[in-house]
Formats: sequence, C-alpha cells, structure tokens
Amino acid sequence: VVYTQSEILQREVYLFERLDSPNREPMKHLKAICFLRPTKENVELLVQELRRPKYSVYFIYFSNVISKSDVKALAEADEQEVVAEVQEFYGDYIAVNPHVFSLNLLGCCRGRSWDPAQLTRTTQGLTALLLSLKKCPMIRYQLSSEPAKRLAECVKQVITKEYELFDFRRTEVPPLLLILDRSDDAITPLLNQWTYQAMVHELLGINNNRIDLSRVPGISKDLREVVLSAENDEFYANNMYLNFAEIGTNIKNLMEDFQRRKPKEQQKLESIADMKAFVENYPQFKKMSGTVSKHVTVVGELSRLVAERNLLEVSEVEQELACQNDHSSALQSVRRLLQSPRVSELDAARLVMLYALRYERHGSSGLPGLLEELRGRGGTDRYRKLVSAVVEYGGKRARGSDLFSPKDAVAITKQFLKGLKGIENVYTQHQPLLQETLDQLIKGKLKDSQYPYLGPNTLRDRPQDIIVFLIGGATYEEALAVFNLNRSNPGVRIVLGGTTIHNTRR
Repeated sequence: VVYTQSEILQREVYLFERLDSPNREPMKHLKAICFLRPTKENVELLVQELRRPKYSVYFIYFSNVISKSDVKALAEADEQEVVAEVQEFYGDYIAVNPHVFSLNLLGCCRGRSWDPAQLTRTTQGLTALLLSLKKCPMIRYQLSSEPAKRLAECVKQVITKEYELFDFRRTEVPPLLLILDRSDDAITPLLNQWTYQAMVHELLGINNNRIDLSRVPGISKDLREVVLSAENDEFYANNMYLNFAEIGTNIKNLMEDFQRRKPKEQQKLESIADMKAFVENYPQFKKMSGTVSKHVTVVGELSRLVAERNLLEVSEVEQELACQNDHSSALQSVRRLLQSPRVSELDAARLVMLYALRYERHGSSGLPGLLEELRGRGGTDRYRKLVSAVVEYGGKRARGSDLFSPKDAVAITKQFLKGLKGIENVYTQHQPLLQETLDQLIKGKLKDSQYPYLGPNTLRDRPQDIIVFLIGGATYEEALAVFNLNRSNPGVRIVLGGTTIHNTRR
C-alpha cells in the first residue's frame, strides 16, 4: 500500500518472505529486516526464528508498542546474539490516501457493542496513528453511541499509561480526535458513486490498492489484477476525485498523448546515438503504456457495468430517496425499478433498503409490498432479512442525529437552492452527514450535548488538527468530502479513518 516492490529493490532489498512461511532456506550471507505487528503470534514466531536464525543479523521493527515481557522473551531466545536492534515504528494501520486510513476490519461490533478483540485492535490502530502523526489529542465522541464512548475511553487509557510516548511539543490549539458511529448514517455506504476512486470501489472493489479484474470479459493475463495508487500513478492521482464524465475525456487525451509519443515502428537504429535514445526513452514509454492500458481497461469495465446494470436510472432514484422528501413519487420510482429485468438483485435490495431507512415511519409506507416484490425476484428471504437488519442498524431508533430533516428555515432554503444549483448533476446531490458534522466542528458549532468531550477540558479555540474516526467503516464519498473540506479551509487539517472502507457489498 505504501511502497512498491521496485522502490524497495532500489534500497537493495532483494528477498521478501513472510515470517510464517515454512521451509525458508538459511541464507547466512543476508541480513533480515523484520516489520511486524506486536501480536502474541508474531512474537512467538520470532522466538522460534531467533532460536534457529536463518540470517546473519536481525533488525526488528514493531508497528506499535511492544510489552517489556515480550522483549524479554525475544532476548532469551537470542542466544546467538543475532539481533542488532529492536524498535517501535508506529504504523499499525493502512494509509489509503494522504488523508485517509483504514484498519481493514470487517464487522467490528456484535449488535450494539464491541467485539472485544476488535476493540483492542482498533485502540491499537488509533494510538499508533496518533503516535506516528505526533498528536496527543483532546477526545470527543458521539454520545448516542456506546461503542464510540468505549473506544474514546480505551484510547485515553493508552495515552495516560504511555504518557512518555505522547509527550509531544504542545501546539497552540490542541489536536482533536472525534469518534463517530457508522450507524448514524447508513445511507452513504448504500449509494452508487460517480467519482473515479469511489466508483471503482463500488463496482469492482479496492483491496489494499489492488483491483481484481479477473471477471472482465476477455481480459488479458497481465491485467487480471492491477494496482491503483495515487503515490505512483499520476493519472489516477489527478483523476481520483473527478466525475465519471470528466474521466472519459481525460482518458481520451491520455490515449492521444500516448499515440503521439509511440516510438516510430520504422525508426532506423543506425547510429549508437539512435540506440541510446531508444533505450533511454523505452522505460518511460513502457510505464506510460502500462498506465494507459490499465485505466482504459478499468474505465471500460466501469462503463460496461453502468450500462448492464442500468445504474444511471438506479442512481437517480437513490439520490431522490436520499435527498428529497416526496413519498409517493419515491415509492413509484422504486416499484418501477423493482419490476425492471435490467436491475440486478443487489441494486433492487439496495433501493428497498434506502426506501426503508427513509420512510420507515411513514403513514402509508409501501415497505411490505416492496419486500414481497424483492422476494418474488430472488425467490428467497435473504434480502428481506438484510433490509430489516439495515433498518435495525441505522434506522431512526439507532440514530443520534437527524439524518434527513433540516432543522431550520436557513437549512431548508439552502437545501432548496442546492437542489436548483445541482440540477445539472442529479447523480451527486447527496452529501454525507459527516460533511455537516465536520463543517459544524470547524466553525466551533458542534454541540457538546451530542458530542461531549472525554474529561473535564474543552477546546476554547476552533480546532485546526482534526482526526475523525468512524466505527463501522468510512466510505470514499466521505474521503472526497474531507478532501474538499481540507481544500476549502486553509489552516485546518482533517484526517479521516475507519475500521474499514465500505462499498454497498461490504
């Protein structure tokens, strides 16, 4: 996710092994650098390794705080004195974008409370993040969420216990950690996306920057799995937050630029200088050709899926459900799409979920009828159960915030004007709840009664360094909102994290 293999090769690291892979050959002429999470299993594997070392010297780096007793166990195993150093190098999380991180955890809660192992892992991930960014924050959490309070307390405990590690130079305005719960906004992860990165994750799935394209009709062998990383792919870096229509145009320009730079087939390599020029330009050309074929394939597959699953029409109805308040029109639209053979089962279920979240308490709710149609389509009760699970998770009873109704006249006017202004793009009217929450926070208007501070101290000034963490997963739509907030608020830095990065399937 952070380093490409070729970058590591440039540092003269030639062999990559996992500590748990059996039958590794002893290579006493090599030095080993170990980078590990400080788990019981890893320490045990390392103890076995040091008892029978396969390499001449070991440099051991743990991605988080390691206990004294574990260090002692390693020291006792190191009878041949092959360990040159042991260090803590805080990186116990996945850096997804420059302002987004994930812990790659799916299903962190059981019902409304933490799975204990996941709570421990999340606490470790968050404290490692704070240590790597050198932040000792004040903590606020969502009052309506028991898991948010528990996590806030656990992080605070670690900061108190490891106070020497957290003794950073004080900034004028202390950093702020805001802990939120996904169940407050179950709408955002259920919507189709129309910006490049979010769309790739929604339709193809991004897993540690890797995209699985093996199901694409007629795909060539070397494109079955591709890496999309803004760190070393300029086209992706420039396009990840743009709308699908703009990406189409940019792909076309990329293709034309590539055609112009193609080495002429009939180019005569007569002199040494010709050959030298060809060899010098070839790697650049090869890299560009890889970038072009990768993005043409990805965008081509996205277009195919949009057409095949009729997603423009589906997305328009999703946006109507999320952003407007016209029950009878919404119900008609959902019914119409449920009857269309071009709408996939997943998309049909998603529409019913959105309808259920939006109109669960409506006097003339059409939900029973929609659930019957859903069952008629698939012939099973599977999606029906999922719909009620989603409502139980993120319905009105579960939410601490008012997800749908703007509270005052100003907000209603704003929404109306936004509706007028946003007519040219009906597919991206929705803004995640997180955007409003962070906007309030930046302006110093986020209510203490709903998002209390942990402990007696409160922030007098407006926050400048904000880390916001979503229990139950963040989305790329929220990543886009944070990217835009960072751009439009100079002097404010926001980092977004989640237990995972969701798309509808997840």
